[in-house]
Amino acid sequence: MIIPQTPLMVVLLVVLAPLFGALLCGIDRRITARAQGRIGPPILQAVYDTIKLLRKEPMLLNRVQIVYAYLHLAFMILAMLLLVFGQDSLMFLFVFAFSTLSLVLGGMCVRSPYSRIGSQREIMLMVAYEPILILLMIGFYLVNGHSFMLSAPMTAAKPMLLSLPLLFIGFLVVLAIKMQKSPFDIATSHHAHQEIVKGLTIEYSGPYLAILEIAHFYEMALLFFFIVLFWSSPAWVGIILASLSFFLMTVVDNAFARLTSMWIFKFMWTGALILAVTNVLWLYWASK
Repeated sequence: MIIPQTPLMVVLLVVLAPLFGALLCGIDRRITARAQGRIGPPILQAVYDTIKLLRKEPMLLNRVQIVYAYLHLAFMILAMLLLVFGQDSLMFLFVFAFSTLSLVLGGMCVRSPYSRIGSQREIMLMVAYEPILILLMIGFYLVNGHSFMLSAPMTAAKPMLLSLPLLFIGFLVVLAIKMQKSPFDIATSHHAHQEIVKGLTIEYSGPYLAILEIAHFYEMALLFFFIVLFWSSPAWVGIILASLSFFLMTVVDNAFARLTSMWIFKFMWTGALILAVTNVLWLYWASK
């Protein structure tokens, strides 16, 4: 089912998507707490924390930093709308990358060693996972009648997962990186337990940190919707697939220690990339 592109629908998505993302974060934190033998916070704790941040006194190191925070949020909202409305997948990929780059530039524009190291690590992560996303879009093109439109899987004859199983596995690794899960949380983390504390977000506070949190809620919703595309007909199967994928990320987060930057790079450019290339070559030869 393709969502109609009306002003009312845009407003509803802009309002409801971060609430859905915050709900996913709350469920994630509750499962993590139970895995660690704790009761855990309320499911809506992420919403409460964000509201509390919005009420704090605004403090900033420089105005450029805040511009990048707003750009990060704006690009993330645009990427989410492009996905939900079934627009061009390449444009979606570019906008999604621009959102991450805005976050990186925000971390680089302050004189904090922790922030700059976090930004450098985020750049390395992008170099590691962007080839997987590019190959995913190529596979997307091959299985959807040579179309890059994100609405194509909704009318396809068979679920995309059946043709892209290896690319789906590679995308799950990208999902762990974007969700800032161990063993890939080297640039920033929801848990201030690493040597750079909060990494590239450490110099944000109050309402400006809330902007980054809201952008992360949009990102969580976006990633969930994207996984649904792998089995979009019937949609309830895709929702179950996305739910299981998010649960798997939580299990992985609590089962593995963090990797170093070079280990992540080697892993992505060997295991994950080999899976992605194999899947694309298989599709190419099957179509000849």
